[in-house]
Parts: sequence; C-alpha cells; structure tokens
Amino acid sequence: GALSMWGDRMWHFAISVFLIELYGRNLLLTAVFGLVVAGSVLMFGALIGDWVDRNPRNKVAHASLFVQNISVTICSIVLMLVFSYKQRIEQIWDGWLTVVCYTVVIVLADVANLASTALTIAIQRDWIVVITGYNRGHLAGMNATMRRIDQVTNILAPLAVGQVMTLASNVVGCGFILGWNLVSLIVEFFFLSRVYRIVPALGGAEKLVRIRPLELMNSSDGCHSCFSLGEGNVAQPQALTEGNCNSSLHLKEITDLPLCFRRFRWLVSTCKDGWMAYYRQPVFLAGMGLAFLYTTVLGFDCITTGYAYTQGISGSLLSLLMGVSAITGLMGTVMFTRLRKAYGLVNTGIISSCLHLGCLLLCVCSVFAPGSPMDLSLLMPDITSNSSTALGGMTGQRQKHTYPTMGGSNQPLLPDRSSIHWTNNTVLFDNVPSGTAPESYISIILLFLGVITARIGLWSFDLTVTQLLQENICESERGVVNGVQSSMNYLMDLLHFIMVISAPQPQHFGILVIISVFFITTGHTMYFLYAHKAKRKRRLDT
Repeated sequence: GALSMWGDRMWHFAISVFLIELYGRNLLLTAVFGLVVAGSVLMFGALIGDWVDRNPRNKVAHASLFVQNISVTICSIVLMLVFSYKQRIEQIWDGWLTVVCYTVVIVLADVANLASTALTIAIQRDWIVVITGYNRGHLAGMNATMRRIDQVTNILAPLAVGQVMTLASNVVGCGFILGWNLVSLIVEFFFLSRVYRIVPALGGAEKLVRIRPLELMNSSDGCHSCFSLGEGNVAQPQALTEGNCNSSLHLKEITDLPLCFRRFRWLVSTCKDGWMAYYRQPVFLAGMGLAFLYTTVLGFDCITTGYAYTQGISGSLLSLLMGVSAITGLMGTVMFTRLRKAYGLVNTGIISSCLHLGCLLLCVCSVFAPGSPMDLSLLMPDITSNSSTALGGMTGQRQKHTYPTMGGSNQPLLPDRSSIHWTNNTVLFDNVPSGTAPESYISIILLFLGVITARIGLWSFDLTVTQLLQENICESERGVVNGVQSSMNYLMDLLHFIMVISAPQPQHFGILVIISVFFITTGHTMYFLYAHKAKRKRRLDT
C-alpha cells in the first residue's frame, strides 16, 4: 500500500506541474486533463466495478497494478521527449505533433487513473473487509491505518519529486518517476501475491461469489447470501432480499442480435443496473454526501496550485503546505478511531461534518480579506459607468496586492511559461518588477489555513462514509457499487473543472470558493438526513 500510494502521490503532484509547464499560458490543459479523467471514470466506473466483482481477486489486483504502472512509465517517457525536444516538435506538422503529444500524455494518464480506480476498489473496498474477518473494530483500524499511510506518503512524495524538479529539471523528474514505477511494479506484485496466499479467505469464496455463469445470475436461485456486520462485531449470514442484493445486474441472453450489439447492450445494461443498485443501497445518501464534497476548489489539486502561483507561492513552499495538510489528515484518522469508539460510526460522521464546515468558514473570510484578487466587475461587463467607477475604486486597492495583469480582462490565470521557475523564494515570477509583490498575504493565509485545518474533519468524514459502505453493501455488489461511487465522485469533481473553465481568472477564484462551500454544505446536509433515518430505524427496531 505504501509503495502504491507513494507512486500515486508523486504522479498526481507532478502531472499537474508538467501540464502547466507544457501549456503555461493558462490552466486549459490541466482543466482538459481533469475533464477527461472525470468523464472516463464517470462512464466506466460501473463497468470497472462489475469487472472487479466477476473476476478472481488476485487477477484483478495484478492486472490493475500492471496497467497502472506501465501507463505511467510510458507517459513519463513521452514527457521526457517533449521536454527535451519541445522546440523541434513544435516545428513538425505546423505544431500538430505537439497536439498529438499532449493527447498521448492525457490518454496514458487517464488509463493509469482508471487502473488505479480498479486497484483501489479491489484492495481498499474488498480485500480489507475480508482480511479483517468482517470485524467492525478491526475494519475501522485497518481503514485508519491505510489512510495514515496515504497521508504520510502525501507528506513525503510531493516533497521528494518537487525537490528533484527544483534542483534538477522536469526531465530528471520524469526519469525519477519512471524508475520508481518500474521498481515498484515488481515489489508490489510480489507483496500482493504474498498477501493473497497467506489469507485463505481472499480465495475461498471465489468460485461461489465471483465466477458464475451469466444465466445463473438472472435467476433468484443463483444469488448467494449477503453478509452484514452484526452487533457482536462478527459477520453474520443474512438472507438475500430484494432490498439488500440486486439480482438484475447481469445480461439476459439475446441470440437474435449481432455480437457487437449484444456487447453494447450488455455494457449499457451493466451501467444502468449498477447505478440502480447504488440508488437502492441504504447508505445512498451518505455516499451522495461524500460525492458532493468533490465539487470544490478548496484542495491541493492543480487548480489550487495555479491560483497559489498567482499569489506568489513557490513550488517548494506549496509542497511543504501539502505536507502540513497531510499531517492534519493524520490527525483526522486518529480522531476518527477515537470518536467511533466513543460515539459510534454515525455520530462520528455528524461531528466530522460540523468540524469540516466550521474550518471552511476561514476560506469564505479569505475571499473578502485584504490581498484577495476578487473582482466582481469582470463578471458584470454591462454595469453602469457609475457602478464601474465605484467598483473600480474598491478593487483597485485589492489589485495592488496581486500581480499586474496585461492584455485586458482576458488575462489567463498563469503568465507566460517562460516566467515560471522553481525556487525557494516567496515570489515565483522572475519578470515581476520590484515593488509589485503582494503587500498583504492575509487572504492567501486565511485560505490555506482553512483548507489545511478542514482536512481533520474531511478525512474523518471520509473514513466514516467508507466504512458505512463497507459494512452495508453485500459482497456480490461491493465492486459495482463502489465503482458507481467513484463515478459519482468524479462527476462532482467534473463540475469543479467546468467551474474553473467558466471562470479561469484569479479574480474569479473567490466566487469559486463560495460555490465550493455551498456544495460541501449540501453534501453534509445529505449525510445529516441519512443519520436521521438511520437513528430512527434503529429506534424502531429496538
């Protein structure tokens, strides 16, 4: 897990920087990459989950691992060639070869992300449940441990690759990632095989649960029993009912259609039935609430990286801030385990939600604090001249805290790529005249203070919903439901990229912050509704 997460964290940090370096005038290329990744998981999430359900666990894990690492390796090679011969490539085919290279990079990175999604579903949503023997306490501890590993690697991996790119170059950074993936592939393959052998339960039910003829899956006699976690913290067999196990996830034999149409209909049917199964889950509202938290610019992704650049934050400082946020994430995992023992799983989610929302109020305050570049006049071009004068007076004072813009209101989020370099200094841009550096960092400090502290409640809430999904989804649907959950997460993530494309300038970022807090509040409200229903059902049962 540590090796896989280290590679993922390095790659996620580096690819956003690489894309900005390749297309440095704005965040268009990074936004397109985000749209492609989100759209592909949205389309294929249910199919990936169904593939995880229908195949042996070791085959799924090994195939996903191989595809992911090889895709990243090939993508790194392409990036090394582009960075090394960029000027020559731009002269071939009137610049169209550059477009081809961009396309290849995005496609390979997208394939790696799809494989990573399958591996995450298999290991963190299925293997862990089986390894812990369906014990609630052990499951919570294992989830928290995996999250801590993730957060520790989030501290070290971006810092490592960021320093390599700072001290050396982007080409060396690509080579570092390439070498890591090749070595990691061999080691991870060995460890996964070892775990599979020493835990017999991972392969014991394979024949009964995962490999069954499609005709049997359509009959009520072909469905197996689901397992739920009983009050004694040990899994108890539970009779299959229409409400807790969907038996319509599989294709009926249609012999009067050509093979290609039958395949297409099977794909559509699998996606449709997967989404229907997700909707019928008792934890549907909790999963939807978690998905809504993805529609946000208040995270350490490429969008926040680009905005931080315009506010004078260097790459090295940004990687350090990411490390601090990972530490607060570790605090969230510790808080989760203690709250779960003291107040129960559902109440832990309520407490985590309140803490998350409270910390994000700092981000809202940053929108109106000194140093904020927000300029509403850019969104209202048809206002009267008197209003323009009034707004100009207010925004003029704020503009002196940001870097001067050139070329009118269509100035992109990032200046020309030639002005960007990796440095340990506070100001990132070489060509900024002296005296034009930000006079106030209050806004950016409040923004990152809110984002970093909110990770405590965020990761505690994420672990809560993750365990709710693990405990309440029967084994035969674990893959497809979690695949749909991944699709929902990326669907909401897709909206935040659309928001950035619609409002790409630094002066718009404050509006995006407010919209993000609105979506997060909506997500937590959905969880509150789920918690209310769960508590009411528990009272009625007792």
